[in-house]
Amino acid sequence: MSNKNTIRKMKLFLTNFQKLDNALCVKVNHTSQYKLVRLWFRLISRLGDGIFWYTIMAGILLSQRQDGLQPVTHMLLAGLTGTLLYKWLKGKTLRPRPYQVRQDIWLTGKPLDHFSFPSGHTLHAVVFCGVALAYYPWLGWLLIPFTVLVGMSRVILGLHYPSDVVAGALLGALIASLSMLMIF
Repeated sequence: MSNKNTIRKMKLFLTNFQKLDNALCVKVNHTSQYKLVRLWFRLISRLGDGIFWYTIMAGILLSQRQDGLQPVTHMLLAGLTGTLLYKWLKGKTLRPRPYQVRQDIWLTGKPLDHFSFPSGHTLHAVVFCGVALAYYPWLGWLLIPFTVLVGMSRVILGLHYPSDVVAGALLGALIASLSMLMIF
C-alpha cells in the first residue's frame, strides 16, 4: 500500500470519526432541554468539581483514621498527577469546547477553563474511583455509577465532545493503574 493511500485512508477515518463525535455530541447534549436532566447533571458536574471526592476522602480519614492515610495520600497524589497531565494536554491541544464551535450545542453548565481535550472531570473521576476501589472495593456501588455520571454530564452540559470524555477516562485509568504499580 502506498504512503499516499495510507494518508488518504487515515484522513477519511478521522473525518468520519469527527462526524460521529459531533453527531453524538449534539444528540446527547440535546437531552439537556429537559429541566430535570439539566439540573441533575449540573449537580453531578458540580459534585465532580471535587466536592464528592473530598467528602469520600474525609469519610475515609474519619472512619479509618491512621489506616486511611495511605489511601487518601495515594488518591491525592494520583489526582495531582492527573491535574498536571490534563492541564498540559489542554495547553498543547487547544481544542475549543463544543459550544464555542457549534451553534447547535447548548451550553447548560459552567466551564472551568477554555479548552475541551481531555475532560479533566472525567479524568479525575476515573483516577479517584480507580484508586479508591483498590483499597475499598465495596465502595464500587457508589463510585462507579458516580464516575459514569460525571463523564455523561460533560457532554450533556455542552462542555465536551464524547471523545474528550473517552480520552479523559483512558488517561485517568492509566494514571490510576500506574500509581497502583508504584504503591502495591
